[in-house]
Amino acid sequence: MRHTDYLPVIERESAALAAALRSGDVATPVPSCPGWTIGRLVKHTGTAQRWADTIVERRSTEPVEAKTIDLALSPDAEADARRLAGWFEDGAAHLAATLAAVDPDAAVWSWAGHNTAGFWSRRMAQETAVHRWDGQAARGMPHDIDGDLAVDGIDERFDNLTATQQRSGVAITGDGETVHLHCTDRPGEWLIRLGPDGPQITREHAKGDVAARGAASDVLLLVYGRVPPERLEVFGDVALLRRFQDLVKL
Repeated sequence: MRHTDYLPVIERESAALAAALRSGDVATPVPSCPGWTIGRLVKHTGTAQRWADTIVERRSTEPVEAKTIDLALSPDAEADARRLAGWFEDGAAHLAATLAAVDPDAAVWSWAGHNTAGFWSRRMAQETAVHRWDGQAARGMPHDIDGDLAVDGIDERFDNLTATQQRSGVAITGDGETVHLHCTDRPGEWLIRLGPDGPQITREHAKGDVAARGAASDVLLLVYGRVPPERLEVFGDVALLRRFQDLVKL
């Protein structure tokens, strides 16, 4: 997918998450994000979008602290589903406009070391899509993530795996165990080898100690820790797949 492909995704997925918020109580728990309400989920996603927007709009090549950004969100609005949804959609539209006006190769800071504006269009599209799923799941009506977007999301998660490992302090290591992931509705296969120095990931068809097969949306949601292994066809060491999922989920 290209930079321009992500912009309608951000707006579409944001609109769907806002609709889920408006459809019920702002305090509804989000099962896939333990301890969070749907209101907190939307505020988190909107804050991330505004953070990315600020970085790109300023062309900042230095880190920007999210807590320094004026969210323009009052406590009263935060507690009101309709007003919070409107705030969120306004931020998503501004982010999409900011990204549309920038060269994807423009130099800006990112936490992952991929220091271009294009990093943020991809990251925000994927972030918003997964959290849209979370919000709809809280309402009991989650829709699958688009297959092509899901394949790209798996690639993106693995592209940023080393950086997220460094940020979280979680060591994604093993003794050479292998996990094979296979999308059944789109081209997409990955072999992950958990070595003592970290994971090695290749795009290939290969036999792993455990293999999981399913629709691209389900494979992405597995990687993100949103669905259990039982959602997919699993062959081999299920305990290994669960351990892998615990290591890489967000």
